[in-house]
Amino acid sequence: MTQPSVLYEARDGIATLTLNRPDVLNALDNDLAAQLADHAEAAARDPGVWVVVVRGRGRAFSSGMDRKELSAGRIGPAFCRHWIRGLNCLEDMDKIVVGVLHGYSIGGGLQLAVACDLRLAADDAVLGLGATRHGLIPDGSVLRLARIIGLGRAMELTLLNDHIGPEVALAMGLVNWVVPAAQIDAKLGEIVEKVFHASRTATGHAKRLLHASFHADPRDMIEEVARAQQDCMGSWEIEAANRAWDASKKDARFYPPPPRD
Repeated sequence: MTQPSVLYEARDGIATLTLNRPDVLNALDNDLAAQLADHAEAAARDPGVWVVVVRGRGRAFSSGMDRKELSAGRIGPAFCRHWIRGLNCLEDMDKIVVGVLHGYSIGGGLQLAVACDLRLAADDAVLGLGATRHGLIPDGSVLRLARIIGLGRAMELTLLNDHIGPEVALAMGLVNWVVPAAQIDAKLGEIVEKVFHASRTATGHAKRLLHASFHADPRDMIEEVARAQQDCMGSWEIEAANRAWDASKKDARFYPPPPRD
């Protein structure tokens, strides 16, 4: 029986999407792109999911495009539609998305990573692009990368296709944390616990407004920010936060959420 190209598990508030082509270092093909998009959309819809983790099985996060599939002409518009659908969903959902990078995290692997909200890298990670070297544009990152690391650094990575280590990536803001590979799951657990202490109502609005801030004058968004804040003020999360503070001067843990009437 053929194994799925992306594994999906939702448990205890965490949805994990695991790239599952370890024999080819999780190289991207049509099936992987479609399954990634479908699972991302499932996680976005699931009210029991508080945080989404994207990672790769085996020795790498992802080595990028499957060159055999590309050379054979099997990568085309269908791949692009699924690929962009999946990356947009990760970026747009009202849940925090954490990319966990190890080994080769290059090409489309890095494009996937920059669609995540946060990036945790093992100290064995190798990061870079490479699309222009293969006659393509890095379609998953070309509209995102400069917002994360600035135009100059984005130009360098995109046009020269250098590979960099995790400490260099950390220094330029491409990743948020670097830890020894043996400690990656422990660090991920710390990050997830912080997410469980963040209001999902507020998280969704904050993500959306942060992205919108790159496309609009902040002065034109005052009413939108006010509406988002009012929604937060009317949420169950702020009531829980106030109760926790009044009772013990501590922050609330929002996951698991209370039963709804």
